[in-house]
Amino acid sequence: MVALGEVVSQLDRAESVRPDNKYRLLGVRLEGNGAFHRETVSGTETSASRLTRVEAGDFIYSRLFAWRGAFGIIPKELDGAFVSNEFPLFRVDNSRLDSSFLNRWFQLPATWKRVEEDCTGSTPTTRNRFKEEFFLKLEIPLPPLSEQHAIVAKLAELSDKTRQLNTHIDAIEADADRLLALRFRDAIANAPYRPMSEVAPIEKRPVTLDTSKRYREVGARSFGKGLFSKPDFNAAEATWEKPVWIKSGDVVFSNIKAWEGAIALASDEHDNAIASHRYITCVPDSNQMLGNFLLYYLLSPEGLGKIGDASAGTADRNRTLSVTKLSKIEVPIPSLEAQRDFVTLQITITAIKMKRVGIHQANVALLPVMLEQIFG
Repeated sequence: MVALGEVVSQLDRAESVRPDNKYRLLGVRLEGNGAFHRETVSGTETSASRLTRVEAGDFIYSRLFAWRGAFGIIPKELDGAFVSNEFPLFRVDNSRLDSSFLNRWFQLPATWKRVEEDCTGSTPTTRNRFKEEFFLKLEIPLPPLSEQHAIVAKLAELSDKTRQLNTHIDAIEADADRLLALRFRDAIANAPYRPMSEVAPIEKRPVTLDTSKRYREVGARSFGKGLFSKPDFNAAEATWEKPVWIKSGDVVFSNIKAWEGAIALASDEHDNAIASHRYITCVPDSNQMLGNFLLYYLLSPEGLGKIGDASAGTADRNRTLSVTKLSKIEVPIPSLEAQRDFVTLQITITAIKMKRVGIHQANVALLPVMLEQIFG
């Protein structure tokens, strides 16, 4: 274990700010994700009288957010940029310490926790500054340089493979979405259009709240992200009136965010939950329309365009979906067989996406686990 002060030295390249100069200003991302270009300003646009120039290979951290892992190495593309005096810079003695090895060590949550212990300030989220004296006293495990190089190379290889895998899975998912869009286009190519009032009429089920009971509540996420469960609540604490019942199979609209894709299909898990008076429920006629097929259309560019036209108002928060106009929206009605074929494909693709989420989560967890094993 070696104190950082033995293998790094602080740099000072502070320069007086000139009004006629342009300055690329950097920040440092949290959780070990390194430096980034934040903005470019002229000398007259900054309140600082002095800024510090960085060079490729410098090790940098944010005094204010060190406890959240704001450390990194300056890459070549940011050479010559500037930072304020809240970002200390250090030169690494590469004859003893591989800069990338140091950078990996600062990606460890255990290191962030150690840093937080030395932070000072009265308000942790805004004033928790990590002073250089504590940085230089931190002790890092220092194996031989050849072993550091080998560890860095192995971690870089692992990172590259996880990136390749995620890119490959993203490409598969994009292909699947394109296939789904093409199949939907084919399904509705010669289909007649009928108003929502005929194929999925509005059905309002008012709830009379019993103040002695607790209720399950749901809401709809924007951008077609589905329904979500809110915390159960006591009816006596309700702050809104005229809630509605949700039943499995309902197509649920948020009347203030439907134009933004806050439309969802209720499943069995949402059955007998309630939603506020801001929600509209439509029930597809099973002899004409499948709920999943209708939802896909409503979330398509064509469908959302019609929802937007039916949502009066200019400011986003005031764009309210008209019940009357919703009922008049015309939707395509292909044969039930064509709808079932499409929904079967859609279910298959959804299953692929769920597997992708699991693989992505495993990939995200893999590198931190490897870091813990190496440095633990």
